[in-house]
Amino acid sequence: MLKDIEKLVLGKLSSDLSSAEQKVLKRARERRTVSTNAGEDFLAHATFGQRLADGIARVGGSWGFIIGFMLFLVAWVILNAVILATGALDPYPFIFLNLILSMLAAVQAPIIMMSQNRQAERDRFMAAKDYEINLKAEIEVLALHHKIDEQVLKELRETREQIDALRQAVEGLSIQASNSQN
Repeated sequence: MLKDIEKLVLGKLSSDLSSAEQKVLKRARERRTVSTNAGEDFLAHATFGQRLADGIARVGGSWGFIIGFMLFLVAWVILNAVILATGALDPYPFIFLNLILSMLAAVQAPIIMMSQNRQAERDRFMAAKDYEINLKAEIEVLALHHKIDEQVLKELRETREQIDALRQAVEGLSIQASNSQN
């Protein structure tokens, strides 16, 4: 029965199925679940550098970082322009601060890009997981429909047999009644 459902759902020969489709069909035959925690599955294969890039992007793209960095800039300007006006570490126009900001941007931008690429990879991974779950659900629904259809056909056959038996009994009674009247 499941083989018929597989052909209906996928419309492909078993040799034409992708590895994900074969995996789903195998699990459907074994009556095992397909769904897992996709987030944990994705992070399980992450390297230290990938996890670090995600963490830096998470911090670097937050309001806490922006507000903290703004406070750092204001403190730098106040320290070098007002408090240490005569012996400032970085007098106006704050060339050393500009260097620090440039280096931070030069390092932070590629790290955030790495994290965005990983997010796109995660989205593809999640879409593949969703496809597997949807395919398994579709197979199960079709299997249930097939099972119900078979049950309904069986009940219809039994009902027809009962009707035929009743018809024969009624015909037998009517023949007996006509014979007894003659």
